[in-house]
Amino acid sequence: MRRIRKIYDVVDWGLCTGCGACFYMCDKASVTMVNNHSVGIRPRFRKSICDTCSGCLSICPGICIDACDGYTVDQDKYDDHPLIGRTIQIVEGYAADEEIRFRASSGGLLSALSLYCLEREGMDFVLHTGADPKDPLVNRTVLSRNKKDLLSRCGSRYAPSSPCDSLKLIEQNDNPSVFIGKPCDTAAVAMLRKKNARLDANLGLVLTFFCAGTPSTQGTLQLLHEMGIDHHAVNGIRYRGEGWPGYFRAAHDNGLEKRLSYSESWGYLQKYRCFRCQLCPDGLGEMADISCGDAWHRYNGDDNPGLSLALVRSERGREILGRAKAAGYLELVPSTSAQVISAQGLAERRKVVFGRLLALRMMLIPTPRFEGFQLRRAWKEISFLSKLHSVIGTWKRVIVKGLWRKKSLVN
Repeated sequence: MRRIRKIYDVVDWGLCTGCGACFYMCDKASVTMVNNHSVGIRPRFRKSICDTCSGCLSICPGICIDACDGYTVDQDKYDDHPLIGRTIQIVEGYAADEEIRFRASSGGLLSALSLYCLEREGMDFVLHTGADPKDPLVNRTVLSRNKKDLLSRCGSRYAPSSPCDSLKLIEQNDNPSVFIGKPCDTAAVAMLRKKNARLDANLGLVLTFFCAGTPSTQGTLQLLHEMGIDHHAVNGIRYRGEGWPGYFRAAHDNGLEKRLSYSESWGYLQKYRCFRCQLCPDGLGEMADISCGDAWHRYNGDDNPGLSLALVRSERGREILGRAKAAGYLELVPSTSAQVISAQGLAERRKVVFGRLLALRMMLIPTPRFEGFQLRRAWKEISFLSKLHSVIGTWKRVIVKGLWRKKSLVN
């Protein structure tokens, strides 16, 4: 089998998640981050330096994620479910603040919890993703320090992001802060904090959201084109929010706005997810303190106020969530793993990942390692025909997209 020997091999084999962890970790200034519109945000390397170094490989979620990295309490305190992972607590809820609940995605639970940490837990800022004010089609890593900041950046951003690129801001700060990223970003954080005691101490709370994969910038460009919108004239984009689930909205320089339903926009954008996202078993975010996402099993029409599921993965997460509820920032009720599976197809997707990885190994293609996700056990739950479809479907995808060979994606 062909192997991943250097960090740039991860990118060339299409396994990079674009998290930015290698940029943060590199102390030789040999990594820069570039937004390739057809693929995503990817690192560019000075190979003359990277050829003599392999440190980034040890913290790269593109090639290895260990579900146990996120757990810090005794195993017997967890409910370990093969489709959703280990949890201490599962709840459903929403932001008690009506403005946050309306403007954010799926009830604003993450935004309200972040605000609580800023106002009551003594945390200095929230490091997360927001729209670039110079180009609303792309994202940048931002700091939010108050409610106004959070409200201006709430709502999902279905475009590439690399929040680990700015972890130095947390590491070098005097007080703890909140980090919010995709599940792959929080997996990188879990590995990085084991190597850096100061970063570990300053990560006051690590949050993530349920993720089905990140569309490239090209997805948004093509969607605007299909809607008859000149992307040069767009001065603002919302992918959802302002209702549950809300609309894809594109604001024009002339003051007009066009919109598309969430189901139509996401149905279109998901075609632009990278292949690595389709191999991921961690859509429900096991390496964060708390992971949140839509409680779709409660949804019954466009007039619903938002509602989230929250999977509490750590004792720290459980304690802070409890204090946020007691302080009036959150409205929460208990939930169950069965409700999560009912609400989220991401749980079901874990059943086919083993077959997709098996297909890659049979083609001698470098394959990510996912430890502690019980993939073989989940694979046993599907029929023989489903197993066959996952393997053959992966072969077809690899051949059609030319994924059987290395390609230099960032020059």
